[in-house]
Amino acid sequence: MGFLADSLSRIKPSATIAATNKARELKAAGRDVIGLGAGEPDFDTPDNIKEAAIKAIRDGLTKYTAVDGIPELKQAIIAKFKRENGLDYKPSQVSVGTGGKQVLYNALLATINPGDEVIIPAPYWVSYPDIVMLGGGEPVFVGTTIETGFKVTAAALERAITPKTKWFIFNSPSNPSGAAYTHAEIKALTDVLVRHPHVWILTDDMYEHLVYDDFTFATPAQVEPALYERTLTMNGVSKAYCMTGWRIGYGAGPEKLIKAMATLQSQSTSNPSSISQYAAVEALNGPQDFIPRNNAVFKQRRDLIVSMLNQARGLTCPTPEGAFYVYPSCAGTIGRTAPSGKVIGSDEDFVTELLEAEGVAVVQGSAFGLAPHFRISYATATDQLEEAGRRIQRFCGNLR
Repeated sequence: MGFLADSLSRIKPSATIAATNKARELKAAGRDVIGLGAGEPDFDTPDNIKEAAIKAIRDGLTKYTAVDGIPELKQAIIAKFKRENGLDYKPSQVSVGTGGKQVLYNALLATINPGDEVIIPAPYWVSYPDIVMLGGGEPVFVGTTIETGFKVTAAALERAITPKTKWFIFNSPSNPSGAAYTHAEIKALTDVLVRHPHVWILTDDMYEHLVYDDFTFATPAQVEPALYERTLTMNGVSKAYCMTGWRIGYGAGPEKLIKAMATLQSQSTSNPSSISQYAAVEALNGPQDFIPRNNAVFKQRRDLIVSMLNQARGLTCPTPEGAFYVYPSCAGTIGRTAPSGKVIGSDEDFVTELLEAEGVAVVQGSAFGLAPHFRISYATATDQLEEAGRRIQRFCGNLR
């Protein structure tokens, strides 16, 4: 018997965090590295949100709170769901965690029994399958293609459902592809789910506000009210509000699930930071005008990097509807030889050689369950992004 738990052997460290750390290490060692690995806006947290946190500190609001969120934040979340999604919840149906990841973790750990299946469209955020496996469940991957815009079809979802299916994880706009589902596309999926009452729906709406070109966001419980009683709608303040380090995520769903999640949280982290919670109240209730301003910049960056990638030899990059990622195919570079003399046999080789030759850090598509691709986060300064695009073009041009 080894010292470490057997369950740890089923999971691996986050590939996106690994890419970011590698870029940091190389920078610290003096290398000229542009890191495009982290899904983190480069904009600062708005001042009104910072001031709310400072006021909370000055007012002595630095004690333990209710395990799964202060009443003021739960009310702000309830108002947000009503205002933006047409969904009605009570405080007992709302859970606040230390980031969206904890909300997902709590929901899955509180419900999965050994052998339960969780359907995850690929490409997927790197943490979904690992959290499922930690809980003793089995991830069931449903592949998508660049031709379908990286979106799962109703027919593919139907085929994946078995009597063992417990959850369907739905992420739109998507990390890593930026794909966002229209109302009609969601309706096609919810029509399938209505026919399978044993399947619960876990929606990750973290990128809700990051959509472009007049795209209209919708979430499954809003599209199909019949699924309300078995949907956990998860969101947070990290991305749209530029609050990644504040660590506040939230979810709303059936009372029995929320209560089970609170029980789990009471024996793990207890409450999220009180100061971050008061900041999040201001984020949700305060002015929202900076979001479209930031989005205008993200859209410019998206268009810039998509154009530059499509001009690189051997790369193909669709234009995503949302989030701040692009997910180009590097299939056209496989079998070519890098400047180091190494033959590129996979997207992992591509990413490694790109970092070595040109100092651009991206994340390999195999980490997200769909290869040969790689993910770029364009939530970085525009001049840096443009320079990275030039370096990627040069790297691809130098492959023989």
